[in-house]
Amino acid sequence: MARQADASGDAPKARKKTGRPLSFDRDAALERAMLVFWRFGYEAASLQELTSAMGITPPSLYSAFGDKEQLFMEAVARYSDRNCSAVRCLFAEAPTARDAIERWLQSCAIESTCPSHPPGCMVVTAATNCSASAGNVQDAMVQRRGDLEDLLRQRIEQGIAEGDLPAATDASTLAGFYITVMHGMTTQARDTHDRDKLLAIAAAAMRAWPVRA
Repeated sequence: MARQADASGDAPKARKKTGRPLSFDRDAALERAMLVFWRFGYEAASLQELTSAMGITPPSLYSAFGDKEQLFMEAVARYSDRNCSAVRCLFAEAPTARDAIERWLQSCAIESTCPSHPPGCMVVTAATNCSASAGNVQDAMVQRRGDLEDLLRQRIEQGIAEGDLPAATDASTLAGFYITVMHGMTTQARDTHDRDKLLAIAAAAMRAWPVRA
């Protein structure tokens, strides 16, 4: 039977189709995917491991996140944005550039060995050994690591301007040095889970801090 016209005489308008709502908590699923990538790395994390941890099926993963690469990029953004936000707060609260870098290294030692998540830094380890097909992923991780190094450089430059450091200090080189220390601490964290060792490494690295004459 044909549908009747409404009181105005117009034919009823067809209802717009809406997308099927997600049947799971997308934010919670992304958090769990982040932990899988953090533990195993981009290529080693299998679809089965991801969907099992996220509590969803492969079709749901593709529907919500696109594909594995997009899921990884979103997980990295989640991790990196949270980490950089914490670093900015720490740097803003530190009275000097030296205090800022020292507190950051100490926090790296503590966070890298926290038992509530995989050891080390996800941005350092999750895409270090990838095939050529994962070039986009590796480029994105290089950019993320560069963003963190920029934060260190900017805080060191602020310290130079405020007289915390010698005026001739090379801010880029000093930031690169402490980023390299952090990368090494990540490897130590994954190998040993020894927080005291990492804190001692952080203390040793601070002895290389330039001092004013």
